[in-house]
Amino acid sequence: MSTATVTSKGQLTLPKSIREALGLRAGDKVNFVLMKDDNYAIVPVTHSVKTLEGFFHRPDRKPVSLDDMDDAIAAGAAGR
Repeated sequence: MSTATVTSKGQLTLPKSIREALGLRAGDKVNFVLMKDDNYAIVPVTHSVKTLEGFFHRPDRKPVSLDDMDDAIAAGAAGR
């Protein structure tokens, strides 16, 4: 487990092992994403959006096809 300390200015330095694991370099940005369990995940902004896969999964919804999306957009534009 790696630990970082928050400074009086609210800053922290990510341990080298964490930076390497996330592929972070000087100047890169990270997002702090609140998870279902009230913990946070650190997600590099400089990486592909694919790294977010699974964070926002909604099992109660079935996938929607592009054709269904197009139909819904057309219906909305037609005022239906």
